[in-house]
Amino acid sequence: MSESEQELTAPIRSLLDEWSAGLAQVLESMTDQKAEVRWSVGVPPDPDPEALWWEQPLQISPEALVWIAAPRSTWEYAGTVTLKAAGLDTVELTEARNTWLEILAQSLGGLATSIGVVLGREVTCVPGSEHGPGEAPEIGAVVSIQFPGDALPPLWIAFSPTLVTMVSSPPPVEPPAVEEVEEATPEFGPPQGQPERRSSVPPTMDLILDVELAVSISFGKTELPMKDVLKLTTGSIVELNRGVNDPVEVMVNNCLIARGEVVVVEGNYGVRIQQIVNKMDRMRSIQ
Repeated sequence: MSESEQELTAPIRSLLDEWSAGLAQVLESMTDQKAEVRWSVGVPPDPDPEALWWEQPLQISPEALVWIAAPRSTWEYAGTVTLKAAGLDTVELTEARNTWLEILAQSLGGLATSIGVVLGREVTCVPGSEHGPGEAPEIGAVVSIQFPGDALPPLWIAFSPTLVTMVSSPPPVEPPAVEEVEEATPEFGPPQGQPERRSSVPPTMDLILDVELAVSISFGKTELPMKDVLKLTTGSIVELNRGVNDPVEVMVNNCLIARGEVVVVEGNYGVRIQQIVNKMDRMRSIQ
């Protein structure tokens, strides 16, 4: 084992394993092709003006960062294959780029969840940006992607020193304190010999708890002139008012109740709740 391989602690190796598996799952679900993703210890790639760098911060610390560099041929291929699997015959370079960033966003959301498991707390991604680190991080890995008949130029993923330290030496998780509450004796209790019925749900709520509500996800909105609506055909792309890394909205009966990030669970799309909206936001959503 080389010195660089020894620098990767067991938690970092585990995170790389889980992220690689998650990236493979995202690629397979979006491209309808089996993708093999493997990582190995490696140094940053040679300077490439066309490489697409992505810096992903985590909300646990401003210095908790993940970087991913993708050669143009890799992100262009992945984005193009994904959009063609969705039915597009021709794919613009910008469309392929944005699709690759969406693939990254989904895989990095899973990585944040894995980091949260290690730290014993919730960890989420915050909006990132397209640039690399100021200095080459010491902890990184080369990631190869293999599609049937096509081996793509490898990616490179790296972790900031702060994130490596946090993951490699996580603080001990203390069990939640249990408060002892002295129960008051009611003046009028249940008849002797019968247990007292306790519930945190008001009795009137019991009547509606089984009512089914329509839940939908809003990826964004836009307004189009009628002439542009009439031009829409199969393969047309409508740009929404939300970036690829912005949270989606969870609507219940057309009322906004939460925001979250899109994830893939066993080939199906899902949403991981990141924020429950306040009362004022809910009221504004139904006006």
